[in-house]
Amino acid sequence: MRIDYILITKYRIIGSHIGFVLFLIGLLTLTPLLILFFFPEELHFSMAFIAPAVLLMASGGLLYRWFRDVRSQPLLTHEAGIIVLFAWISAFIFSAFPFMKVLSLSFPLALFESVSAWTTTGLSVVDVTGAPRIILLWRSIMQLAGGAGFAIMMIAALTGVAGAGLSEAEGRSDQLIPQVRRSAQMVLLIYTAYLVFGVSAYILVGMSLFDAVNHTFSAISTGGFSTHVESVGFWDSAKIEGITIILMILGNLNFVSAYLLIRFRFRSFFRNGEIRIFAVLIILASLILFFSTATSLYPLLSKSIRVSIFEITSALTTTGFSTVSYTPWNDCGIIVLIILMLIGGGTCSTAGGIKQYRVYLLLKAIGWEIHRMLSPANAISQPYIRESDRKTYISDRQIKTVSLFFFIYIMVYLCGSLVLSTTGIPLREAFFEFASALGTVGLSVGVTSVNMSPVVLWTEITGMFLGRLEFFIIIVSIVKLSKDIPKSSR
Repeated sequence: MRIDYILITKYRIIGSHIGFVLFLIGLLTLTPLLILFFFPEELHFSMAFIAPAVLLMASGGLLYRWFRDVRSQPLLTHEAGIIVLFAWISAFIFSAFPFMKVLSLSFPLALFESVSAWTTTGLSVVDVTGAPRIILLWRSIMQLAGGAGFAIMMIAALTGVAGAGLSEAEGRSDQLIPQVRRSAQMVLLIYTAYLVFGVSAYILVGMSLFDAVNHTFSAISTGGFSTHVESVGFWDSAKIEGITIILMILGNLNFVSAYLLIRFRFRSFFRNGEIRIFAVLIILASLILFFSTATSLYPLLSKSIRVSIFEITSALTTTGFSTVSYTPWNDCGIIVLIILMLIGGGTCSTAGGIKQYRVYLLLKAIGWEIHRMLSPANAISQPYIRESDRKTYISDRQIKTVSLFFFIYIMVYLCGSLVLSTTGIPLREAFFEFASALGTVGLSVGVTSVNMSPVVLWTEITGMFLGRLEFFIIIVSIVKLSKDIPKSSR
């Protein structure tokens, strides 16, 4: 009896938080309507946003009021994971409605675009040349919200262990300052600073306000949606590419590193192992791409350098902007991009992939193991990595967890790529496209289109979803639900 009461209480808390999140998503769904002040001719599209917003806010408000008496109780990470799981699924489904209503897309295609936006992937089935501005802005808003993360948005309004659990459930355990709410507020301030810088810089170099807002949203969130088919290559401008690279790198940084950078604590910033491996990868991969691919395709030295640096940065930060087509690229250039898309961005950042911290830790672990094998049997050592001004000591359990994540990630990647290849897609293209989906990157070699087969569509949707949330959180949350549902029916 006591167990049933505790279980019911926990799910009342979960229901309350889900209601709160649904209400927030409803409010967010109304934000594209602000564009009507500038483009009133698109007023007839407004009901495509008002209808799902009202439904979300009404259902969310009812859940919140119904269960709000227990909201102050703490949540464990796996319980918070259930909230995040339901929040993302709800966002995917309801956010697909505007695409169906305005663009007449089928539900699977509209869901694909919605998932791609919220997971900050950037793979698209929308014809941007004919899409209304309100739809293009909606895609960018979803990417910005998805990049900031539901957890970050929620924590700003939540307190105590509940907020911490929601943050961890989305794979964002780093905090800038001890208080969870203040930490989230600081992240929102950092995002605001990025936005002001990005929009202002783009306008100064010749972008329109509409394009500047959309590309800033997409760059900061490492999402990659563009208002032009050619993406950033539409402008063929070194200045615009330079600003985009800066924004992509800022979006790639974990929030603690970004905080140090804004505070001009450069020594602490560059002592971070994750920053060092990012710098090494950018330089090394750019050189390989420059000599193996770019110089033979782009005769001008300046163009070869620009393409090499931009495409490498876009792949590693999992942003997905591009300046050229990859169709004429050789295998070496494609493989370099695949590897970088799998590695991904910074931990606790808006980027996807395995994450640079995990790769850095595994490389260090190899060195520690070699050192251990060469040391005397009775030698004792405590391996550590440097994070800013502090040493973080690493246990065998942490290495085991990272190794398991790496193994699961690669297995999912190989399975997804092989599934794509069964539809007749060449292996090179299948490996590239699924690396882009699973890493939430958005670069494409032409596999993703409005005419792709249902197998390709649903495989990529699954990859984007798995790539955005931590594998272990999804698995644990589903197992938790499967165990609790039979208990509640007794």
